[in-house]
Amino acid sequence: MMRRLLFLMPILLCAVVAAHAQSLDAFKQRLAEPTPGATLFNRAQVTVTEHGDAARAAADAARAGQRLYFEGFHRVCVFSDNGPAARDGAFAAKALFEETYPDVKVYVDYEIPYFIVSAGNCLTKEEAIMLKGRVSATFPKAFLKQLKREKSPISNLLDQ
Repeated sequence: MMRRLLFLMPILLCAVVAAHAQSLDAFKQRLAEPTPGATLFNRAQVTVTEHGDAARAAADAARAGQRLYFEGFHRVCVFSDNGPAARDGAFAAKALFEETYPDVKVYVDYEIPYFIVSAGNCLTKEEAIMLKGRVSATFPKAFLKQLKREKSPISNLLDQ
């Protein structure tokens, strides 16, 4: 009995919501009608106008924004520590990396409680694996850092 009730409740809820749902045209019509019992002094009038090119303009703006960003980089972690000297160690590792591999971008991050130095803006995991192999001579404990899921500007690709 309880299973049937749990199964029927969502169906009944959807039916009630669908019964009360209204279209945009019905909403506009309701807004245009005067409030019952309103007098000349407390009556308000609302006019709703939808411009024909508004939807196209919003779609164009959304598409333009998508072209300026891409999601995520694979990076190689060359240093990670949370000890008392972690901050100094991170900046020393960054300096050594920049001196040894000047063509690769390197970043220092603080992800509580760790100072992390990661390198590269690799678009594929294979590219990150090749970078790890390249830097392993200088940083033998280097490992692949999980894909960083953040929106990055396309200009980051041009700066490499």
